[in-house]
Amino acid sequence: MTAPHVLLTNDDGIDAPGLAALYEELTGVAEVTVVAPMDNQSGTGRTRTHRTTREDHPWGYAIDGTPADCVAYGVGGLDADFDFVVAGCNHGPNAGNYVVGRSGTVGACIEAAFLDTPGIAISAYHAQDFFVHPPEEYDFGRPAKVARELLVRSRSSDVFEAADVLNVNAPVDVPESSMRLTDPHHDYAVDVEHEATERDEVDLGKPREGDIALRDVVWPETVGWESPFPADVDLQERYPEGSDRRALVEGEVSVSPLTAPALSVETGSLQQVVDGYNDSERARERGRDEQT
Repeated sequence: MTAPHVLLTNDDGIDAPGLAALYEELTGVAEVTVVAPMDNQSGTGRTRTHRTTREDHPWGYAIDGTPADCVAYGVGGLDADFDFVVAGCNHGPNAGNYVVGRSGTVGACIEAAFLDTPGIAISAYHAQDFFVHPPEEYDFGRPAKVARELLVRSRSSDVFEAADVLNVNAPVDVPESSMRLTDPHHDYAVDVEHEATERDEVDLGKPREGDIALRDVVWPETVGWESPFPADVDLQERYPEGSDRRALVEGEVSVSPLTAPALSVETGSLQQVVDGYNDSERARERGRDEQT
């Protein structure tokens, strides 16, 4: 079996240490071409732009755009056939349904799925510190090895006949962590305040007069890089067995298989709505015919 060709990208930027660790690990089992953003594009989800520029890089190309732009350019603009897209290693976890939905790391793989290329999104967390921030102080070797193993093992199985994307969260500080099949946990709220405060400087900079604070409550009772999993709090009930966040609480590798295209669902109730709409339209049409 020939080595697979991997398109490697991320959302932290082409100079991020997480991407370097992943590149070093994957080149041992695959041909790797890097197409990554010129700068940090965290939280961009699957956002696409319509015009970009590129710069040559020793590993491939740096793109002035989002992770999804990088995948679109790599798959559609390079004279190459890619077997996989791998995104990461992200500087922090992407766990929980809402976080996964807005993640640039996962968004790159969603873009790949629409372009008929399976993807592995790998994110790194610290079982004690939780966020790997600043990233330069952490070793991304362990998450990179997890990504390599999943790539090799998935290639020799039918994993991607059912799943389009594997969303993976791996600890940087647990050398022999076990792996758990998980679902993204549903845990999200929004906090709106009509006056921004210094609390928002963490992500948005100094507030201006008239600013409205729209705060995503994706990690309850936390601000900035504070760990949402304090050691003195029992989170067993908040994050149930089988959820990606429970795996993180217990220092494990979480693997959530995801599908990318929006799929319709069967619902008899909606069919009744459709039938009622059509009946009323036909009745109105008959009424107009009778008036003429």
